[in-house]
Amino acid sequence: MGAGHGHGHGHGHAGGRHRWRLAVSFVLIGAFFVVELVFGLLSGSLSLLSDAGHMAADVVTLGAALVATRIATRPDSTGRRSYGSYRAEVFASLLAVVLMLGVAVYVVAEAIGRIGGPAEVSTGPMLIVGAIGLLVNVVALLMLRSAASESLNVKGAYLEVVADTAGSVGVIVAGGLVAATGQVFWDTVIALAIGTFVAVRAVSLGRQVFAVLGQHVPEGVDAAAVANDLAAIEGVRDVHDLHLWTLTSGMNVATAHLVTSDHSDNHAVLDQARDLLRHRHGIAHATLQVEPADHRGCDELGW
Repeated sequence: MGAGHGHGHGHGHAGGRHRWRLAVSFVLIGAFFVVELVFGLLSGSLSLLSDAGHMAADVVTLGAALVATRIATRPDSTGRRSYGSYRAEVFASLLAVVLMLGVAVYVVAEAIGRIGGPAEVSTGPMLIVGAIGLLVNVVALLMLRSAASESLNVKGAYLEVVADTAGSVGVIVAGGLVAATGQVFWDTVIALAIGTFVAVRAVSLGRQVFAVLGQHVPEGVDAAAVANDLAAIEGVRDVHDLHLWTLTSGMNVATAHLVTSDHSDNHAVLDQARDLLRHRHGIAHATLQVEPADHRGCDELGW
């Protein structure tokens, strides 16, 4: 017996609500990437080129996030995706992780390879492009910040832009230090710092992505507390086969078997359990099976 609704629609999920924010950020970041790449090549600045490489990852990530939100909102016409296509957003976040790690490895490798070698850096373009990049990234951050806490997909894009913002600051700092000291070494040091920062952010996001793909209990949800609250419902004698996981950001899901006592009102039990999960634990969709006390069979499962 179930409580809730089907998963084959896309209304109300967090990523879809904020798709326009991703679109605006995509246009801003994409336009500036071309500018930064050109001036990075002209100036010879590794920190500027590293930031351009990360900006390219941003463009791909934001584009993937846009496509994922579009896919997630489409109803399933095949009959094979019983949970819809919401997980597309999680896979887009995984792509963001891979790209961020790739950029970090490239930047660090290039920086290490440049140590001790001759290099010329034009500081003028570094400072000007870095300042413009900082402005563009701040605008994109303001666009995505409020949505990042609601959608893992948007959070992946947001963290990309956070890293880009740090990169733009790094470019400005590197340009100032090179101009003040005449030492190109500072450009390499800042590039290493940018690469390290990007890698740390990527690992943090990756842990969240794999927690969703691994169907871990949602962050902020206490499985023991959920079981105890369900067991405390009048008429419920036992709770077993409780499973809690996240389908996509803002969509926590649960299944459970509720063993009821004789003469209990099963309809009332279902209603109370559904309301409890939704309002106390933030689980809007639950599939609940009500079993009489003398029912047997669940213990036959081997997993």
